[in-house]
Amino acid sequence: MEQGPRGGSRPAEPGPCLSSPRGGEQAALVPLLSAAGAEPGSRMLAVAAVLPAGGCGERMGVPTPKQFCPVLERPLISYTLQAMERACWIKDIIVVVTGENMEAMENIIKKYKHKRISLVEAGVTRHRSIFNGLKALADNQPNSRLSKPEVVIIHDAVRPFFEEDILLKVVTAAKEHGAAGAVRPLVSTVISPSADGCLDHSLERARHRASEMPQAFLFDVIYEAYQQCSDYDLEFGTECLQLALKYCHIKAKLVEGSPDLWKVTYKRDLYAAESIIKERISQEICIVMDTKENEEHISHLLEEVLKTELNHIHVRSQALYNAGSDIQHINLEQCYNFVCVNVKEPDFQETQKLMSMLEESNFSILYSIVVVSVHFLDFKLSSPSQKMESLMCIREFAKKMKKRKILLYGLIINYSQDEQKLQESLRQGAIIIAALIKERNSALIGQLLVA
Repeated sequence: MEQGPRGGSRPAEPGPCLSSPRGGEQAALVPLLSAAGAEPGSRMLAVAAVLPAGGCGERMGVPTPKQFCPVLERPLISYTLQAMERACWIKDIIVVVTGENMEAMENIIKKYKHKRISLVEAGVTRHRSIFNGLKALADNQPNSRLSKPEVVIIHDAVRPFFEEDILLKVVTAAKEHGAAGAVRPLVSTVISPSADGCLDHSLERARHRASEMPQAFLFDVIYEAYQQCSDYDLEFGTECLQLALKYCHIKAKLVEGSPDLWKVTYKRDLYAAESIIKERISQEICIVMDTKENEEHISHLLEEVLKTELNHIHVRSQALYNAGSDIQHINLEQCYNFVCVNVKEPDFQETQKLMSMLEESNFSILYSIVVVSVHFLDFKLSSPSQKMESLMCIREFAKKMKKRKILLYGLIINYSQDEQKLQESLRQGAIIIAALIKERNSALIGQLLVA
């Protein structure tokens, strides 16, 4: 691995992302980020990012710093890095972390295959940590693989929910104005107390905004501001835009941000973050099926019912015999949920084939994959207990796959010749599938549910 400052590392290939830039945004990258006044085809604007991650998480009330707290078994900071990496035009991402957490951060980078990351040791305060990150990007650093950018993004390591479009807007505004930052409307009125604890005055909420992240600056502007700022600012300050105004007389352009820019601060925020992530990765389902003629009807019936019942989720189908060659394509489209259809079979051979393909693809690095093995059985031919007994081996198989972050569930749907009863069974099955995908409950793996 290529080494950055103080043990930073740069894996060559990234893992899969939660989402990818939309086509319109990709097309806008060149004109938005090309140097001012440059001819078409000239070099891109050099952009880097600094992520302060040296906090101890005192307000979180847990022994682990909040940036390393697990969300769906993955450290929170890894989600933030993943979101930042989606912007391929960001050349370097500097993570500023305490010396005692340096090794842990290196392990996260390696495990989740993050790229373009360099590590810098944090200072004792937020501003000192950011200053250390900026110093690592300055030209005069010996033996550094980093180069000074024209624009630098500053973003909190515990704000994982931002899209590339907000980065583009903030960077573009910083390029034009020298500094820019995301803001949100205040949700509560801000009041000022007097010395005796009584109300002194309140601010008119409509005229003020909450400062959020990301923020971006012309590098020379923010670096000069940090070089000039007082020890008091470095010790007690938190607002980077204010430093640019106070020391460089640069009035930052304020960019309206989305509600997702909030910062994970308290323990309850971890549960909210988990809920958001579950919601996002539950929006895509791939139905994998065999396409034998006698099975096609019932398989596609399930697909149609899923599309009808889960109208907020994108459902698509994939022939099993093509799944091996197309698994990388599925990976790139960010699908982490699979429904494997087994028609009138007492075992789950088709599911085993799919699981082997998923295991070999190794794209469960960032998010756990959910596989619902669906079995269409006619209970009139034998008792439900006999049918489920023949499928009990799914439990042991599920335990094995859980180690690879693949969550396997079993679902039996009554294959009735009565069209109305069959439709009701399919509808109930769709509801169960949606619940399993949304909850991603590892305590239920290997369970056989009946619709």
